[in-house]
Amino acid sequence: MNIPSELKYTKDHEWVRIEGDLAIVGITDFAQSELGDIVYVEVETLDETLDADEIFGTVEAVKTVSDLFLPLSGEIVEFNEALEDEPESVNSDPYGDGWMIKVKYSDASQIEGLLSDEAYKELIGA
Repeated sequence: MNIPSELKYTKDHEWVRIEGDLAIVGITDFAQSELGDIVYVEVETLDETLDADEIFGTVEAVKTVSDLFLPLSGEIVEFNEALEDEPESVNSDPYGDGWMIKVKYSDASQIEGLLSDEAYKELIGA
């Protein structure tokens, strides 16, 4: 199971990479393996400002649809449009080409509430 130590994680299996005032968000390797083959990623919240834990989109796999929860409050400023044509990137490269959104976060203190790689490993029993 790939759980990079430089990222932060949520109990809902999203990962977060902080780059300046932006947070890049996707789903974890664990989440994509549990979902199976991903066929569609939908984010209709582009340019919207949401609170942490609000639903920002959905990911659809062959057998299920799962909500995506925003890890940090802020404005969704970018959606990875490559996922429209290649949603399977979430399966093959969840921490790289499979990223989903970029958020201009509004409350840096929320970063402290995210899980470390060690805490996330404990959560999933890895």
